[in-house]
Amino acid sequence: MAVQDGTPGDPKDIEMTSMLDKKMSEEFDWSDSNLPIRDALWDYYMEKNNHSTDQTEKDMLPTLDMSDDDVKALATKLLKK
Repeated sequence: MAVQDGTPGDPKDIEMTSMLDKKMSEEFDWSDSNLPIRDALWDYYMEKNNHSTDQTEKDMLPTLDMSDDDVKALATKLLKK
């Protein structure tokens, strides 16, 4: 966690509980992928954006502020086949 001046805290204090960090297969019964949701969305946007990292970063940025439910809904909308 960051301290009040914005500097990063001790890495061991960071919890990986964000929906973005959970495995696809753990959250969705329609997926057997072991990728984190973050990586699956990144891969989707990279393909969509013709492998433009700059555009993919722009597309991914809103997910950092989304609720868990919104991330799940987005992943379902974009990735469920």
